[in-house]
Amino acid sequence: MDNENNHNVTIAFLGTGEMGTPMATRLIMAGFNVRVWNRSKERLKGLVELGAIEAASPGSAVAGVDVVITMLPDGPTVEKVMVGIEGALAIMNGGAIWLQMGTIGVDWTERLQREAIQEDALFVDAPVSGSVQPATAGQLLILASGPDRARPLAETIFAAMGRHTFWLGAAGAGSRAKLVLNNWLVDLVEMVVETLRFSEALGLDPRVIVDMLSDAPTGSPYAVAKARTMLDDDFTSNFALKHAFKDALLSLDAANGVNLELPLTSSLISRWQRAIDDGAGDLDLSVVYRYVGSEPVA
Repeated sequence: MDNENNHNVTIAFLGTGEMGTPMATRLIMAGFNVRVWNRSKERLKGLVELGAIEAASPGSAVAGVDVVITMLPDGPTVEKVMVGIEGALAIMNGGAIWLQMGTIGVDWTERLQREAIQEDALFVDAPVSGSVQPATAGQLLILASGPDRARPLAETIFAAMGRHTFWLGAAGAGSRAKLVLNNWLVDLVEMVVETLRFSEALGLDPRVIVDMLSDAPTGSPYAVAKARTMLDDDFTSNFALKHAFKDALLSLDAANGVNLELPLTSSLISRWQRAIDDGAGDLDLSVVYRYVGSEPVA
């Protein structure tokens, strides 16, 4: 995994949360020089033990680096870190690459790209598809879009974190593709929940139904795995409900912008919001299983 040329590349990794930590770990293990910054400093300890350098601020993290990676929860947070009072973007070297890898939606991606262009940074829109387990194993799908000049170095970095990089064109295409994939995911989880509750209501053993689906062409490995964790009451987070809900809202906003309705996604919003309001936001999105079948009958 380690490439001796990687030692010549310095990366600032901003945002070492649930997904950022395993992604940064992969870069460290691949031999890159990695500086890390996170709002919650306790998240940095393990990475520093692996060889990362802890930065006191976003600005000190990005000074003189070749590449900046942002893996932050939403557009306003990325803007604050990169453009705001602590603004790291102006401190970056001219011509340095900014890999924006969080899921922030179309509007924020376009807004941040304009800011990057003003500071002569090469902006690559590259959200990832996958949860904590694929991130840990270096098996993410990377949905990249941006200038051709950034591709050679970006691909070297992506290779340490993912199993396949899709280059989709100009910056912004990656974020649009990510919304489509995440919309599929949230609808699939809702479908799994409905299937389990339906089988229970008909007096069937839902575990047997899941076994059938695992052996049927209509089943999917992800859906079957989520169904089993739901039935085991195991909601250890691989993709936190609060983040999935945020992405569902971003999908609805993007669809509205092109005059398209997403009725399946729209139908789950109130229930998922109720689960978050009930304190389940940090659990895996599969926790919505607890909230189906409990609604009052009209």
